[in-house]
Amino acid sequence: MSDGADPIGRRVVVVDDERNIRRTLSMVLEGEGYEVETFESAEAFLPRLNQGLIDVILLDVRMPGIDGLTALEKIREEHGDIPVLMISGHATIEEAVRAMNIGASDFMEKPLSRERVLVTVKNAIERRALAARIRALEAAEGGDEEMLGHSPPIEQVKRQIAKVAGTGVRVLITGESGTGKELIARAIHRASKRSNGPFVKVNCAAIPAELIESELFGHERGAFSGAVQRKRGRFELADGGTLFLDEIGDMSLDAQAKVLRALQTGEVIRVGGEKAFVVDVRVLAATNKDLEEEVRQGNFREDLYFRLSVVPIESPPLRDRGDDILLLLNAFLTQVSAEHAIEPPVTVTPEAADAIRRYSFPGNVRELRNLTERLVILADNPVQLKDLPPSMSRSADQRPPPSADSEPGSGLIDLTRYGHPTLRELREMVERDYILRKLKETDWNVTRTAEVLGIERTNLHKKLKQLGLKKGQQS
Repeated sequence: MSDGADPIGRRVVVVDDERNIRRTLSMVLEGEGYEVETFESAEAFLPRLNQGLIDVILLDVRMPGIDGLTALEKIREEHGDIPVLMISGHATIEEAVRAMNIGASDFMEKPLSRERVLVTVKNAIERRALAARIRALEAAEGGDEEMLGHSPPIEQVKRQIAKVAGTGVRVLITGESGTGKELIARAIHRASKRSNGPFVKVNCAAIPAELIESELFGHERGAFSGAVQRKRGRFELADGGTLFLDEIGDMSLDAQAKVLRALQTGEVIRVGGEKAFVVDVRVLAATNKDLEEEVRQGNFREDLYFRLSVVPIESPPLRDRGDDILLLLNAFLTQVSAEHAIEPPVTVTPEAADAIRRYSFPGNVRELRNLTERLVILADNPVQLKDLPPSMSRSADQRPPPSADSEPGSGLIDLTRYGHPTLRELREMVERDYILRKLKETDWNVTRTAEVLGIERTNLHKKLKQLGLKKGQQS
């Protein structure tokens, strides 16, 4: 897939039985940079409909065999969104009215003016592109929020974004849930040559396995029960822009194979369809899973992993971002206060801010955003220490994290016993030991332990499975 700078389609089809008309239109349009295909009859053209993307059709009204109005009806049955411009030198008013009622975008009379042709084609394509962007925004399930922060980890991410955005390479964004992986993808899109094209998001974890293929590639009418009309997939909606595959690690192996084919060839096939067509899409992906481990376990295709992970970017957890926590907190307080028409905007006392700053935020930025909304609605203004959740207010009295030379048996975690792991490995080992300690303190009461840790019980169950912890385990 190329990284084209022009998101507006320029693929034009001319259907006219007059050779001179076809040749003249080709010269005029190709001179302005359009890609033009010509057909001498509707019979020759109609099979072309399902063989690739078309941005606008110029269709003669009166032709031998299948006439233009009949062809227009067939086009509208299968492709309701392609602009069709009717052209004729002998059409009656009745034919013109019928063409517009069927769904023609415009009607031009011969002899054709060069200026009229170019303006009409340009307007038709731009209207279609605008409609496609609206659909893509609806499919994106979110807006463009600014990526706030000045901590070293987030500045590193910003530098990586600046380097990769202008290229066409695929990027795999990794990190814990709630760290803002989608914001990184949107930032890459905004800084790319495709910024005027659509940004389309697909949450692979939220779509049932039996529907993911239809969601990605679309389907033909009658492809399966309930497919009452043709549907364009997210790859088509993202044509000329960026497709963001969120939680790619949760995609089924069957769907992975089809995504791999699309990445290799640039072609997609709708469910129930036979013809492949080309789309111009840049793919970004994100996951909170260790895809290398998923590959080893046979849950993720190795070839797809290497296709997606040309450039990896890790989204840092909030606990590693220092004073960014307070920067985000204040931004969210202002935003949420405005959303709920609260004046003056809610603020926090220094004691409450310090407790929030010390908290580990296992749910990351998403947890901070949810906390902010809860405080704006329920707490006093300014927010005080007593207004915070118990797990958070306790952090105000906690001592600083233990140093690497802490004495064994002091009640603190001795980092020296972990050897010389990477930062990620050390984080996982310390997290495992700390969770195990709290489980023992609560006699393996998962609900109570989750409260102490300040996370949801379901999240703790996932952690136990992820870290290989089982009831009665001692180490």
